[in-house]
Amino acid sequence: MRYIIAMAIMLSSATVGAQIEVLNIQREIDTSVWRPFQTAFESLDGEALNRTYAKEVLRVTPNGIDTNNSFKSANIKRFDKNREDGASITLDFWFDSRHTNETTSYEVGFYRIGTTYTGKEPSYNYGQFHIVIKKIDGHWKITQDWDTAHINGNNISQEDFQKQEPLEF
Repeated sequence: MRYIIAMAIMLSSATVGAQIEVLNIQREIDTSVWRPFQTAFESLDGEALNRTYAKEVLRVTPNGIDTNNSFKSANIKRFDKNREDGASITLDFWFDSRHTNETTSYEVGFYRIGTTYTGKEPSYNYGQFHIVIKKIDGHWKITQDWDTAHINGNNISQEDFQKQEPLEF
């Protein structure tokens, strides 16, 4: 009986230790990927946003699949245009699930992008993302990025986004 109790305690301790390690890795990803991603987005800095991505990325949107990193030049053009138009942007998001090990993290969540033009009320776009982040040469980088504004044919809405509080880094 003591052997069974001792084994249960050891297994329990190992599980807790593994969970703590995963949380530490996720905090590292938050610091090295998600905080810079959000900051770059909100400061309209396309170059900084692109630095959160790996050299080779699979980017999927409702417009199709980009395996040539075309989205990176589009990021720069879009943010340049936003600045020219006097726009300010806010990006809020939260995770629905995160599956992480020492080298890879698969992260699913919901986002809200708020765009405000001088003298106008903000407009909001909502969506869901599926992101794969890999540790490459000691640095966490986004290697796959998929997002959509629809789930099962339904628009993702403010109500969907409000199911959880946005993250604060």
